[in-house]
Amino acid sequence: MPNIMPVSDLRNYNEVLKEIAVGEPVFLTKNGRGRYAILDLSEYERIQATIRLLGELEKGEKSGREKGWLSADEIKARFGIENE
Repeated sequence: MPNIMPVSDLRNYNEVLKEIAVGEPVFLTKNGRGRYAILDLSEYERIQATIRLLGELEKGEKSGREKGWLSADEIKARFGIENE
């Protein structure tokens, strides 16, 4: 269940920080509406890495559509991978 608190609870930020764990961010509301999310730094870094990976995959897919796809044999030849 999401951990939701009013932003005014930040006055006692130590209590808010105790509620944060990997995969369990604290969502802060302002005037009853979602406004901020506080999450563990490792979770933030994981999310950023996922975003970068998806961006690179998108570039690869675009390149494949525009320039053509390589076969498995072409990839093995390009990287010097021996067939087993």
